[in-house]
Amino acid sequence: MRAAFFLLCICCLAACEKAKQDMYDQPRYKPFAESNLFSDGSSSRTPPDNTVLYSHGPFSDTSSGRAGTAEAAEDIAAMQAKTNPYPVTMALLERGQDRYTIYCLPCHSPAGDGDGLIARRGFPHPPSYHIDRLRQAPDRHFFDVMSNGYGIMHSYADRVAPPDRWAIVAYIRALQLSQNADAKNLPPQVQQQLAKAPEGPR
Repeated sequence: MRAAFFLLCICCLAACEKAKQDMYDQPRYKPFAESNLFSDGSSSRTPPDNTVLYSHGPFSDTSSGRAGTAEAAEDIAAMQAKTNPYPVTMALLERGQDRYTIYCLPCHSPAGDGDGLIARRGFPHPPSYHIDRLRQAPDRHFFDVMSNGYGIMHSYADRVAPPDRWAIVAYIRALQLSQNADAKNLPPQVQQQLAKAPEGPR
């Protein structure tokens, strides 16, 4: 009798495990898979106009969307900011440099003068960040260009998150300062090093 009861328990537990696994293995379409349900034959649907992002990130699919609300709120606040909403710290500049190197440097160059390798190979040169117009441009101008595109530059909104766009803006300002700094505003030890440095070729 005990053996039969033990056997019954094992069968029940095995059935529970199968039911649990079935919850993970539900029938579903893979991205861009074919479907006869829609007239265009694709299972992927374009979001309706004016759709507002609610949650995203690596854990948003496992938490009913609750894990992504803080990140989405930060993105919305960054999108609405008129000036850089983040304090300019070394961490922000390093993040901006990292994102700039990946997405901007090929065209805009390491110095931001518009002479990147892509431009040298025939792509139209973007304007230098060091011209007066862009030195005097508000921070929001650079953010909007990354968000919406400008001229032949397309939008990077789908690959650079709003907080990272502001980090890039901070780094662009650092690049501009690097090429237009007043030596009188540098720390004394840096001024001494400049005084001792040999002059370049004229």
